[in-house]
Amino acid sequence: MRVLAAMSGGVDSAVAAALAVEAGHDVVGVHMALSRNRDQFRTGSRGCCSIEDAGDARRAADVLGIPYYVWDLSERFEHTVVADFLSEYEAGRTPNPCVRCNEHIKFEALLDKATALGFDAVATGHYAQVVTRTLPDGTAARELHRSPNAEKDQSYVLAVMGPERLERAMFPLGGFASKDEVRAEAARRGLSVSAKPDSYDICFVADGDTRGFLRDRLGSRPGAVVDTDGTVVGEHDGAYAYTVGQRRGLGLGRPAPDGRPRYVVDVRADTNTVVVGPAELLTVDRIAGERAVWFAGALPADGGAGAGASAGAGADGEWFDAQVQVRAHGAAIGARVRTTRGADGGAGLEVALTERPLRGVAAGQSVVVYRGTRVLGQATVSRAWRAAPVAATA
Repeated sequence: MRVLAAMSGGVDSAVAAALAVEAGHDVVGVHMALSRNRDQFRTGSRGCCSIEDAGDARRAADVLGIPYYVWDLSERFEHTVVADFLSEYEAGRTPNPCVRCNEHIKFEALLDKATALGFDAVATGHYAQVVTRTLPDGTAARELHRSPNAEKDQSYVLAVMGPERLERAMFPLGGFASKDEVRAEAARRGLSVSAKPDSYDICFVADGDTRGFLRDRLGSRPGAVVDTDGTVVGEHDGAYAYTVGQRRGLGLGRPAPDGRPRYVVDVRADTNTVVVGPAELLTVDRIAGERAVWFAGALPADGGAGAGASAGAGADGEWFDAQVQVRAHGAAIGARVRTTRGADGGAGLEVALTERPLRGVAAGQSVVVYRGTRVLGQATVSRAWRAAPVAATA
């Protein structure tokens, strides 16, 4: 196959490209230039978009003996990932930019361009597995599964890609159980990035100061911090800088009457108000999601929506047992899930937690549905609340 290897300049993508070459594919390496500030170096950048990274990717491609190109996707990145990040915070929600990057850049812009150029697949250094299963009618179905490396598993941020893009994706690191194994593989192949530190935090927030980045882009918007009864207990410089569950950095001038810690329990963008309250108000057992993506054949027969589809307009699917995860490295917990349709006809889902409640679930986060290691689907959290548990079916 003709394979386009996405090379970030890190050890994971370099080894993924090497394994694609070793498997006999015709491989071309490409580095996605996502930052508009191409002069930044890792000493001042905690992400994966620096000019240093482009050089590291080129050197890895030279060692592998494959063609290498740099594609400037910075404008697309700014207009999708960064714009979504800003608009979501401005709306009082908490986005995950890595999910949006996988959706709009790696498995939309990059994959679509690769397909247009005649490539059969895109290989990345993500930690996830693709499992091919034979269906009763004899056709093959590709499933997205967790990586055996639990600490690095990235199936959560990949769930947004959906079944069609999964058909053209390769994750050569899927079988590696640890990062040490990947580094050893890189060293064995003479790749200089074998000891390179991992990138972390948000790649386009170079200094890690998310609040400062939001303030620079959205400006000062002073408003009130109020208790749950509406009493003003403090001030803020922009409600967009707060997220549900936050405790630090509230700047409250006085403690709660009972002396207990206070947390952000709501961000009301329409009134530019931050609401604080006790920890118990953060506990939820029901989650609703919008913009749902289901993998083909993922829903069980009693899912009420057929194979990989959502329920019909105005209808809700039947509840089925699964596990859900609401943070990239959070635990998956038992739940009942059903497909839904919103008033606008969009695909959604509803989750009733059965194992235990969750704390601090914010609108804008991703909720990913699993069955064991297999990813069934994903949605963006639109609401989380307390409700009576859904009764188990016979």
